[in-house]
Parts: sequence; C-alpha cells; structure tokens
Amino acid sequence: MDASVTEKGAILLGKHVACDAHDESRAVRVVTHAHSDHMVELRRSLKECKMVVATPQTIDLLIGLEKLRFEDMQRIKALPYERSMRFEGDNISFYPADHILGSAQVLVTDEEQNLKMLYTSDFRLPKTPAIKCDVLVIEATYGNPSHIRPFKENIERIFIDLVQEKLKSGPVYIFGYYGKMQEATRILRESDVNCPAIMPERVLKISKIYEKYGVDLGHCILSPSEESNNIVKSGEPYVGIYHTMSNKHIGGGATKIFLSGWEFNQPCRRINEESYVVALSDHSDFNQLIEYVEKSRPEFVITDDHRAGDAKTLAKEITKKLGIPAKSMP
Repeated sequence: MDASVTEKGAILLGKHVACDAHDESRAVRVVTHAHSDHMVELRRSLKECKMVVATPQTIDLLIGLEKLRFEDMQRIKALPYERSMRFEGDNISFYPADHILGSAQVLVTDEEQNLKMLYTSDFRLPKTPAIKCDVLVIEATYGNPSHIRPFKENIERIFIDLVQEKLKSGPVYIFGYYGKMQEATRILRESDVNCPAIMPERVLKISKIYEKYGVDLGHCILSPSEESNNIVKSGEPYVGIYHTMSNKHIGGGATKIFLSGWEFNQPCRRINEESYVVALSDHSDFNQLIEYVEKSRPEFVITDDHRAGDAKTLAKEITKKLGIPAKSMP
C-alpha cells in the first residue's frame, strides 16, 4: 500500500517518508510534534535517514527538550507550514494541527500516481484545517463513540473560574504535559489572571519557546529561584505550572488542578478538598474525528492502532456512518 502503519508505529506515506517512528526502508523521517510517542527512535533516524524533517517550532522544542544535539542540526530540515519539499517523486507538505506548538499534518503526494496521502497526527477541531486527500491516516485517541464531550465549549471558562476562585485562598498548582501546560497558562493570561506563574527550569525553557513564536504567557518565573522563593513567602497569589509527573514533589496547602483529556462525564471533577481534574484536552473527540473524515473526503481511511485509542472501533464507525472504506493498522 502507498500508506500504512508499521508494528513500531511508523506512519508510511508514499515511497520514501516515515512519520513519528523510524523505519529502515525510508530515507525521510518526519517528526509531527514534540511528544514522546511521536519521537520513537529519533536518534536512530538522525543517524540512518538522509534527512529528518519537522516544523521550525518543533525543532526548537526538540532542542529545548534536549532531544537534538548541535551535531544533529546538519541532518534536520525545517519545513514551515504550507511550503513543500520534494524527495525523489514524493512531494511533502505540512499543514497546521491544533495540538501543541509546531504540530503538523503531513501531506505526501506521489507525483507519478498523483495520489495524495495525508497523516493528521494528533489534532483538535475546529482550529485544524481538514485537508482533502485520497488516503487518510488519522489518529484514534478518542475513537470510541462514548468519547464525546458535550461540554467542550465551556471548558476554558470553567477552568478560569476555578483558578480565580481558588487563588482567593492560596496558590494554585496546575499539572499537565508539555504543550498543555503552556496552553493553560495562555488561557489564564488571556482572561486577565495576571499573577506570577512559577515553573521549573525545563517547563520555563519550553514556555520561552512558545513566547518566541508569539504566545503570550505573561510573567513566568523560574522555580526554585530567589524571586520565586520571595513570592511563595510573601503570601501573594501565584500559580505553579508543573509537569504531571511532578505532583509528588508539591506539598499540601495548595489547590491542585490536573488537566486531562480522559474526562467525558463532567468538565470538572473534584477528587478531594484540595484536588480537581479539569477536562482540558488537546485531541479531537469522537464526533470531531468523524467530522474531519467527512470534510477531507478520502477514498480510504487508515486509523492509527499503534498509539493509545480505539482505532478498530473508529474504522468501523467511519465505514458505518460515512460509507468510506476504513481499516485499523497495524
């Protein structure tokens, strides 16, 4: 097939391109965004492929996350959105995907067959453009019909109101993954929650990259530092922005908010007196996945069954609802 998903999770498009995992048969490796499940065997690709391609934003994030070294830069090529590059009959273009900074949809056109193959990678509607194609490879994170958020339009307001209310009685710590932490900070800044945001070194480094590309994250402060220590001691309001895995390092007495996409019954769930889960997701829900397929009008769909999700169910539902042949892979 001209498009497929391998057992290792590589999305193969055309004759030469492998996305989001290494494949020995492919000369071009694409990294769609800077999340670990899309950087599989990146170091091997940097050694063995003729080139590794990503958006400029993703390359900066890979450097910030220490996934790229100085000597790697001659092997990696920056491809901005809606530009194209050609490699031996495969024409490669990137299109925006609303997920994290730099996320890209990948369109490969086989010039000999005039066949357009698109891989969405992770995305979220309505801000991701649907690209028309012949063969579509789509993520399936929320590929089950039960994964629908009827309240998604209200999530940001609920999150803002919760933070504002809890800041009246003490600090608020927000936990998420890279990208989601920065999105949460942006949402607060755009709603005039202007208290300092303290964050550890790597989170601050990634936040500075977001600011480089025009995302206003306001007053961000390194923790620990003299400035952050003074803020904590002063008792003035602040938010802490930390990676999900850092929860165990934060003591009691503060409100903790965990950002999760796996909440479908209610937008905000209370865990205990100090902790909440807010359903802030950076993936499309089931209805939005179906909507994307409908808009892109492919002749055939492949659902990604390597990464987390429900690809087999999504494939069946695409065929049932839209009448388009679909299959999960691998």
